[in-house]
Amino acid sequence: MTRQTSLVQDTWLRDVKQCLRDDRPIRKGLPEGGRLHIDRQLPFLFVHIDTGKSEDVARAMVQANASYLLATDPQQVVPIVEAVTAVAAKRFGCFLIVRSGELERDRFLTDDAPYLPPFEVSVWSSEHAAAAGAALSKAIMESEARFRTPRVQERSTPPSMIDGQLATLSGCEVVSVEFAPIYRTPESGEIYPELRDQLISTLFDAGLRACGAFMAATKLVKTISYRSLGRRAFIDAVGRVDRGVDEIASAFDVLLAVTPINAQQAFQEFKSNGLKGAPTFLYRPLTIQIENAKQRLFSVSFDHMEDPVLYDLYREKQREVDLQLSLIAARQNASFMEFGRALYGSVEPSLLGEAKTILEKLVGEGPVGHDRPDSNAPHADVYYIKRRAEAMVATYRRAWPAFKADIELRDDLPSGLMVADHRLLISKTTAMDQRRVEPLLAHEIGVHLLTYFNGSSQGLRLFRSGLSGYEGMQEGLAVFAEYLAGGLTAERLKLIAARVVACADMLSGASFAETFHRLVMDYEFTHAGAFNLALRVYRGGGLAKDAIYLRGLLQLLDHLKRGGALEPFWMGKIASFHFTIMEELASRGLLKPPSVHPLFLATAEGRERLDRARQGMRPIDLVQPKEI
Repeated sequence: MTRQTSLVQDTWLRDVKQCLRDDRPIRKGLPEGGRLHIDRQLPFLFVHIDTGKSEDVARAMVQANASYLLATDPQQVVPIVEAVTAVAAKRFGCFLIVRSGELERDRFLTDDAPYLPPFEVSVWSSEHAAAAGAALSKAIMESEARFRTPRVQERSTPPSMIDGQLATLSGCEVVSVEFAPIYRTPESGEIYPELRDQLISTLFDAGLRACGAFMAATKLVKTISYRSLGRRAFIDAVGRVDRGVDEIASAFDVLLAVTPINAQQAFQEFKSNGLKGAPTFLYRPLTIQIENAKQRLFSVSFDHMEDPVLYDLYREKQREVDLQLSLIAARQNASFMEFGRALYGSVEPSLLGEAKTILEKLVGEGPVGHDRPDSNAPHADVYYIKRRAEAMVATYRRAWPAFKADIELRDDLPSGLMVADHRLLISKTTAMDQRRVEPLLAHEIGVHLLTYFNGSSQGLRLFRSGLSGYEGMQEGLAVFAEYLAGGLTAERLKLIAARVVACADMLSGASFAETFHRLVMDYEFTHAGAFNLALRVYRGGGLAKDAIYLRGLLQLLDHLKRGGALEPFWMGKIASFHFTIMEELASRGLLKPPSVHPLFLATAEGRERLDRARQGMRPIDLVQPKEI
């Protein structure tokens, strides 16, 4: 080492120590290659030493953490760890190093093996890190292995000289994990991508569990969950991926692309043909070139994201956007229905059974239209609805000035309301019972727009455009909002249940006219109401999206019965299976609490209804009488 190199390293170490003393985040390249990343003071540091062997998973597992060191020279490691430990030990009392590396070869895999054997994992821990080592071993052994199961060997001696050196540092304990490179093909060394990603997730989770166990055993810091020890800052690579995916996702609107622009004319045509045959639907020209959009979507580089949780969320979203592009490209073609099925699922027997039960119990509740005005109740035309929507948006905006929603009256939509990004779109043909206006606005503004704006405040666009698969829970939440607002009527629930039956009929091959007549004859729909529902189900060539309202409502009611909270659902647009991820990201400080909460939960009546739902309710139990 030259004197000049030594001076550079000394200066670099002084800067690191000063950042640690000032409690500032660190992301610094090492003078001779590598990086030190510490996004906040934590009592641990993950370490990987790059020896030139392309240990891809060991490196990625370390980089996934909030506090890590990548080094290219073992001689760099001890002085850096010593500097970090000196500051951290004063704050926490002791410090844990988790070193990750890969074994030279996959020695259990042989040419004559009759089946895929387990793979080797070696774990060593210093004297006072035994709890951490045991937690790491246990987590690896209990991990969900899809290809090969791990066989963990707990060593009694350090696997490398560097581990022994680190363990002698004052206040420093060490856990070392090395594993067979099973994610590479034995012959060429090429990577199995799926196996690589699974291995990174397993080891990342096991590493955090080890840190949590170390903190518990040494009584250093209390944590909500070991997963809260993950990253608290988005690095630039995450922002680039977020912008890249969102630019494609926000360039088109699926529902506007597949919703007919001639609903009224099509209804007149259908009536003129004696309520027979299929009406002719016209659609907006697509605003994007599908092939170019897909090329741009898959040119977004996911390299260097480091955080496996966010990596998985964006991969899911990328696949969903790809399916959405395929869907709108297939409008009025036979493949449209199958792309819709891939996006929204089929109608499962239990869901269809629930829908039919609702319809049977609500027989005789009166004709169902699209929020059909009751002749004996005050009538709301489109201008009244717009005024009430403006008043509700103004109330939200007083609570939070960033709630800048636009309200548009449209003559190119079927009767009803819909949200597109920050806009509430109201068809000019919309009319309804005045008592239904506030509940319906609670659905559209209090859920769809509220989660858009709350998601916009999270720092990543993904949370406003929606995580993959979010629509089912979002629509279930929106229907539940109608109940909390005091206006989920029998007619409305019949409509939601009938959508499921109509989707099942469509997916089973029933024609537009057959579904229309079933709605009229069996479920007491008006001609206009039946046509509007059938239009939604048969638009584009057959779209099963309308089954998600009841499915999402059932998921939400089950979530509440099991003691689940609603708070994470207001942070942005998420699916039910993202609930624990949102809790984790919130506990790590990556997500903020909602900037604004729904108005329907600000009332005593709304909170009482929520409490009743927590006791356990079925959708039929949510029906409320029409009260003037």
